[in-house]
Amino acid sequence: MAVEEVIAVELVYALQDAQEVVALSVPAGTTVREAIGLSGLAARYPEIDAEGAPVGIHGRIVAQEAKLRDGDRVEIYRPLKADPKQARRRRASPGR
Repeated sequence: MAVEEVIAVELVYALQDAQEVVALSVPAGTTVREAIGLSGLAARYPEIDAEGAPVGIHGRIVAQEAKLRDGDRVEIYRPLKADPKQARRRRASPGR
């Protein structure tokens, strides 16, 4: 009987004042989407678009179908409140 390999991953969702980190042990071959579902983050934070939210592994954008590896840190990104380029232009404009 074959033993199923289990890997350790973390899922992170950054709030405005803090971050929520969930450590999981999942079977090898688990996708980012599946891990998000297993983490329970989407249930705790209904603003997360579990199907379409941009996600990354260690700061690098990936598809939700990407397979996880042992030690991966999955980040669920929130939409930006302001365009960073426009915010910089406002800060740099004269008479500010």
